[in-house]
This record gives sequence, C-alpha cells and structure tokens, in this order.
Amino acid sequence: MNTPKLGGKSVIARIEMNIGEASFGQVTAAIFEAGGDIVAIDVIQTSSQMTIRDVTITVIDTVDIDIITERIRSMPGIRLLHLSDRTFLLHLGGKIETKLKAPIQNRDDLSRVYTPDVARVCMAIHEEPRKAFTLTVKRNTVAVISDGSAVLGLGNIGPYAAMPVMEGKSMLFKQLADVDSFPICLDTQDTEGIITAIKAIAPAFGGINLEDISSPRCFEIEQRLREELDIPVFHDDQHGTAVVLYAALINALKVVGKSIEGLKVVVCGIGAAGVACSKILMSAGVKNIIGVDRCGALTADETYDNEIWQWYAGHTNPERRSGTLGDVLQGADVFIGLSAGGLLKREDVLRMADRPIVFAMANPTPEILPEEVEDIAGVIATGRSDYPNQINNVLCFPGIFRGALDCRATTINEEMKLAASEAIASAVSDKERSKHYIIPSVFNQHVVSGIRDLVIQAAIRTGVARRIPREYR
Repeated sequence: MNTPKLGGKSVIARIEMNIGEASFGQVTAAIFEAGGDIVAIDVIQTSSQMTIRDVTITVIDTVDIDIITERIRSMPGIRLLHLSDRTFLLHLGGKIETKLKAPIQNRDDLSRVYTPDVARVCMAIHEEPRKAFTLTVKRNTVAVISDGSAVLGLGNIGPYAAMPVMEGKSMLFKQLADVDSFPICLDTQDTEGIITAIKAIAPAFGGINLEDISSPRCFEIEQRLREELDIPVFHDDQHGTAVVLYAALINALKVVGKSIEGLKVVVCGIGAAGVACSKILMSAGVKNIIGVDRCGALTADETYDNEIWQWYAGHTNPERRSGTLGDVLQGADVFIGLSAGGLLKREDVLRMADRPIVFAMANPTPEILPEEVEDIAGVIATGRSDYPNQINNVLCFPGIFRGALDCRATTINEEMKLAASEAIASAVSDKERSKHYIIPSVFNQHVVSGIRDLVIQAAIRTGVARRIPREYR
C-alpha cells in the first residue's frame, strides 16, 4: 500500500468479489492504474465462494474517483456494493452541535435554568443591558453570516449550499480560539434585507463575521453594520485576507532586505480583498500602490461606473500610471494577486525590481505557479496549502475575535488589524524566517494567543474596549 497522496480526496469502496472469477490483486491493480492509492483494506465478510472488503482509496482529483468506479464495475466477478466519500460522511447531519454547560437532572435544576428563576436574570439584564455580556452566550458567541453569493471559488451558489462552508468556519472558531459561533445563511441577497436581518439578530451575539458576500454589496453591508451596531463586524474575505497578507509582507521584506517606505506595490484584482489589502498597506505606510483590474490600471484620470474603483483610483496610483498589468509592473517591488489563475507571466516578473516579492493568491490556480519564477523572485506566497507560504485567513479571524470578545470591543479598527498582522508575523522567529517560511502554520498554537494579546492592547489604546481584562489593568 502506498502513502496517502498529499492533499488527496478519500473514498471507501465496498467490493464483493467472487473468489472463483476474480482475485483481489486484479482489483488493486485496476485501482492503481486508474490513479488511486490504497491506504487501508478491511475484510467485512468472507466465505469459500465470496469475500466483501472495504477498500480505502485516496485520489488527487474527483475525476479519478469516477475512473476507478468505472474500472471496478467493468471487472468480471466484482460487484461494487457501495462507495462512501469520507468528506460527505463527515458532513452527515452537519459538522457542529450545541452542548449543555450544566445538565438538567431534577426540578430544581429546571427551575434555575428556566421558569421561574430565570425571570430574575431576565430582569437584571432588562435593568442593565450590558449584563447580557456576562449572563448570556453573547459574551463568547459570534454569528458567521453569508448570503451565499460569493462562496470560495464556487460563486453564487445560494444560502443552502453555503452552509457547509459556514459550519466549517464555526468549527475553526471553536477549535482554534474557543469562540462559540453559529452559521447563519440568509435567504436574501438584497443589501437592505441583509442589513435588517443582521441588526435584528445582533442582540444574541458578541460579534458578526461576514463571509462570502459578493462585491460591491459587501462594502456597504459591512460599513452600515459597523455604524449601526455596537459590536465588532468583520468581513473576513476583506480584512482577514488583508491582515494575513500584511503579516506575510512584514517577514518577506526582512528576507529580501527592503523597508516598507518607498515600496512600489501592484495589486491585481480590485474586489473586496484587493481593496482591503490596499487599505491595510496604506495604513502601514505604503505610498505607491497601483491597482489593476479588467480595464487595466486604475487611475484618477479615468471615470468608473464602479464606485469602489472610483474611490480606489482617487486614493492610489500617485503617478497616475496607465496600461496593462505588465506595463505597471515595471520596477515594482511587490505583486499581490487576488484575481485569476495564469494572469501573471514570467516576463512580467522579470520587469519587476530586484528580488521581487510575488504573492499569487488566486485559488485554486495562482496567477503564476511558483516553480515558474522561483529563480527570479525573492519570496513567493500563494493561497494554496501544497506550496510554501500559504496566505490563509484562518490565521487571522479566530485570534482577532478572541481578543475583541475578551475586551468587549465595539469594533475592530485598523489599529487592531495592524496589531494582528504584527502578531502573526512575530510567530516566525528570526532564526526560522526564510524565503520558504514567512508565515506560520494555521496549527501554530502561539498565533491565536499572540493576536489576542496585541489586539486587546490596540483596542484599549484606541478607546474601543469596554472591558479591560485583569492582566492589562
């Protein structure tokens, strides 16, 4: 049996084999030839005439599963009884559940958690609303909210199909930062409808994590909610990406020996993430940022129907450079890709400054594959887990909400985001840092606590913390 394929998909095939007509060796050979690796075999039932076995198979691509299935079914003496996709099995009944913090074992317990004693708690909150943070789940609970309009690389698949992603997000909140959360997918893509719905459910939550809402609606939704709610509202596709990107840039600049002052940065893809990444870089001190989208470089000399592009053009590209991506990359120190696979060419990177930093973050296919420019670039990062330096939002949102909840912040401001970036970057020591390691693993146990600490300090410093944890008094 082979080692499981990196990043592979796994299925379990239950096979009935007529011993007189076929051998298991023929089955394994067919699976290997079709691109599968067998990682486990379990005998379920056997007799002198037949045997039933569960064969666990990993493949690189879902297309391979179809090929393997067809091969097995075409073999004489072999019957495919069932094919279980382990990913689907993991999702049966959903991936999360609620649990009691205290069991209800008798009438006395019942009266304390429900009627009549719960009335005293209700009235305490009624008389002093801020007690909702200490006497309800609000203290440690975040709503993960989407309308299903821009899900991962899948696009507008709607609220029902978006639920598995939001459930996964809730799992990560709990696993990485012990933040309780609940996935909420709204059956509307109307901006006002979304804002109204979120405001209506906000009393139950200590924070709102917006997810997979399409641009440009996501900008107005987040901005309005930030203005109209007194709890943190954080659109992870924008700011989570921006925080982790800036953390990666901090360390990349140390690797190539450049400072943030005087950088020329080209951002390809001026959607939600592209705008947020540009804003955090501006806050960090980058003066020369050029945004490029389908129309070419955005410049204040042009007028755009897209209001966000119009704003962007007026706040970037100080030299008012125009032209294609290749044109404006001349002499650039940093390329940030948030667009589509294959848009960046080797000759474009050759036009950049010495030891350029290339962050090709389009998924699943980067703007350029790292192996195409590894000999040119000083540092390369992507959004993929099978290359070094994965820029992954998971590094950001658990810790930033952990900190915001613990100090009961009213918002997550730019200073808190910059602090989160510094914390992520500092998780990579001077000794560890290299062109192949500028960003920590999502499983690095120091990341969440480091972010929490610096985010709380930034919240206190900027006056948005309603509670100062004991260790900071």
